[in-house]
Amino acid sequence: MDITIKINGIEVTAPGGTTILQAARMAHIDIPTLCYLKDINEIGACRMCIVEAKEGPRPAKLVAACVYPISNGMEVMTNSQKVIECRKKNLELLLSNHNRSCLSCVRSGKCELQTLCREYGVENEGKYDGVKTPSEIDDSAAHMIRDNSKCILCRRCVAVCEKVQAVGVIGANQRGFKTNIGSPFEMGLGETSCVSCGQCIAVCPTGALHEKEYIDDVLAAIADPTKYVVVQTAPAVRAGLGEVFGLPIGTNVEGKMVAALRRIGFDRVFDTDFSADLTIMEEANEFLERVKNGGKLPLITSCSPGWIKYCEHYFPELTENLSSCKSPQQMLGAVIKTYFAETMGIDPKNIVSVSIMPCTAKKFEIGRDDQSAAGVPDVDYALTTRELGRMIEKCGIRFLDLPDEDYDNPLGEDTGAAVIFGATGGVMEAALRTAVEWLTGETLESVDFVDVRGTKGIKEATYNVAGMDVKIAVASGLKNAHDLLKRVESGEADYHFIEIMACPGGCVNGGGQPQQPASVRNFVDIRALRAKALYDADAAMPLRKSHENPSIQKLYADYFGKPGSHKAHECLHTSYVKRSINNH
Repeated sequence: MDITIKINGIEVTAPGGTTILQAARMAHIDIPTLCYLKDINEIGACRMCIVEAKEGPRPAKLVAACVYPISNGMEVMTNSQKVIECRKKNLELLLSNHNRSCLSCVRSGKCELQTLCREYGVENEGKYDGVKTPSEIDDSAAHMIRDNSKCILCRRCVAVCEKVQAVGVIGANQRGFKTNIGSPFEMGLGETSCVSCGQCIAVCPTGALHEKEYIDDVLAAIADPTKYVVVQTAPAVRAGLGEVFGLPIGTNVEGKMVAALRRIGFDRVFDTDFSADLTIMEEANEFLERVKNGGKLPLITSCSPGWIKYCEHYFPELTENLSSCKSPQQMLGAVIKTYFAETMGIDPKNIVSVSIMPCTAKKFEIGRDDQSAAGVPDVDYALTTRELGRMIEKCGIRFLDLPDEDYDNPLGEDTGAAVIFGATGGVMEAALRTAVEWLTGETLESVDFVDVRGTKGIKEATYNVAGMDVKIAVASGLKNAHDLLKRVESGEADYHFIEIMACPGGCVNGGGQPQQPASVRNFVDIRALRAKALYDADAAMPLRKSHENPSIQKLYADYFGKPGSHKAHECLHTSYVKRSINNH
């Protein structure tokens, strides 16, 4: 039943059960929040969303808009003097226990707490200063740093880790003034079964969580005349980087990104899309071999390192179902230090391989065993989209003024199939475009497998190919992956091929992508907008099937022979380990 209320004198009608926060948004009024995340963290803890609500003859009272439901005849004030003073006091109290080294903070200028303090006129020197909660920096994980001196106990990170990712390795430790966010028994995050997905970083409103930064290390390598520094960029980066520079969500900045990387000083700028095509060649071949030879099914994709580590910890018995293909990042790193190094006459030890990824788990992946085709790491540094943004700013490059430039070849040529790797369902669709043609021996007229598109957490489809019903499934977000795989284990679901991405929506929503405030995350489908940029790019490309990439064809002709060859396995495939769960 619809309910009508007044917000700041404006009449608003909304369905029953709607909160004041949601109703205000319908009236084009923003109410500030720090802890609230829609459907994930609705706890009313920070009290920044406080409003005055009057119901019937009773006096108006202060309530938390994020959890308080509307009622007929309710009158709400979101900007009264009393509300503003309460919010300001809440901010002053938060700052009283906060490390205010804002100028050197990685989130300076993009911090939700800092933004609200500016809007409400809160001074950096707080009136409630005193003893601060003791805190230590946790840098035990390969991908990130936790600095609880900047934590405001909003619990967003806890909620996303448990409810969205089904990992749950962090929570509130101790009580009262000593309350802090950490792992059980004060373990370092690196000692737990954390999968390095970085979704906690993506939702953190302050600088309490951030990726381990390697900007200076990469710049030092570029400055070293003995090093040949090569960079690759993942598909999703081009759909996210523009946000760092104020462009609308979902703006494709591929050309400007390439131009910026050249001006930073990289010797070669390659596209991870090239190795996405290469991944499809190996993975589609692996799928067909398993189908024809009675191999382990379902085959499960291996492009997402967060998913791989999750599988190793929480579904170790399914590691045999994982594709043995390295991820596109690692494949391109391997090709750079073998084929490219030999072609150019460069010692692989003198090549510094850098990747720009939407993913923090890539920082863990580069240190995995069996990821060194040339006897040295396939990739030396994995930087996030955010790090690239900061690097461009640090180097004084006027990003928005740059011309569009193309990637270097031969490892920069790609197809539309590779571009969509960044969206959930993209790997599956790319694989189907090739596998169907290989199975049928016929040209695929329509390459759009729309059943696997979209941001829905779990998608299923069946395609009849050469007289065989191929059952496939796609999951993004590890809670969805968990639910899907439990059905597979119980025998309730039966598939031939499964794609899993650790991050909800796929790489476009990776833990290394530009952070958006809750005011955007709660009301805008960021994943769909970024994914649209990739699907639009795919639709506009002349070649849309991985096996049609002429540079891929040449690589096999000159170096690997054929997909699944012995040489291809040595260079492009990897292995996995069965890990224990260490969360308790």
